[in-house]
Amino acid sequence: MIQSLPDLEQRREVIAQRIAQLGDLRPGSITSTSGRCGKPDCRCHQPGEPGHGPNFRLTYKVDGKTISEALSTPAAIQKAEREVEEFRKFQQLTREFLGTNADICRLRPVEGEAETERKKKRSKQSGKRSRAK
Repeated sequence: MIQSLPDLEQRREVIAQRIAQLGDLRPGSITSTSGRCGKPDCRCHQPGEPGHGPNFRLTYKVDGKTISEALSTPAAIQKAEREVEEFRKFQQLTREFLGTNADICRLRPVEGEAETERKKKRSKQSGKRSRAK
């Protein structure tokens, strides 16, 4: 469906406002792990025992390097979940913003297009005079 330029500009403004209203956010994913320690007499080595854990971690990348943070309390886990969810909303809104902006760019007329066409139609004259007499 083709929308008008003012409608698209209004939509872009609404998306920008929604982005501005987002709370704290950060990229990454939350994972949990369970493992066994090195003590042979520990309960984690007993048959049927799941091991120590679950241990929750927030993992993300910074400049191509993977960073992993331990989330040691339920409050820290909930906080990280909220921040990651806000980041997912940010990503979705950014995709919508870019798509809407691309539509605006396609619909907006090129400034000075008529002037350029007139200049192209003019005959080109060389600054040098012809030697033919």
